[in-house]
Amino acid sequence: MTKLLVILMVALVLESIGVVFLNKGLRQVGDLPKVSLVEVGRLVARGATNTHLLLGVFFETLFFVGLLILLARSNVSFIWPLTSLGFVLTTLAAKFILGEEVTATRWSGVFLIMVGASLITWSENAKPPNNPATAPPTAAAK
Repeated sequence: MTKLLVILMVALVLESIGVVFLNKGLRQVGDLPKVSLVEVGRLVARGATNTHLLLGVFFETLFFVGLLILLARSNVSFIWPLTSLGFVLTTLAAKFILGEEVTATRWSGVFLIMVGASLITWSENAKPPNNPATAPPTAAAK
């Protein structure tokens, strides 16, 4: 299980880095002044050539690859809720890298996410080991 958690944490760090780059890139690309085919084309062209935006997509892709590896090796009910820890890392990145103001209410939410993730990890550690003698039969064994 330690290996899964290490892969998860690396993936979540990559996701947080990706979100920071996406935020910076989207701010640089700017808004859509008016909705027209020409303006949408200009916006897409600015985005497709923006280094921060491209790096953000790259890091988010690495996160997704890590998530696919995790989902292939463990239960969705264990892995997916733990991805919420990405909110914790992203909030920390927003505060310390982007310089965003994070209120006490938001920090309280981050704390609750951490408590939830701890409960999920504890439940995985507390479950009994698989015993082939008591496991329900698979479709192939029927």
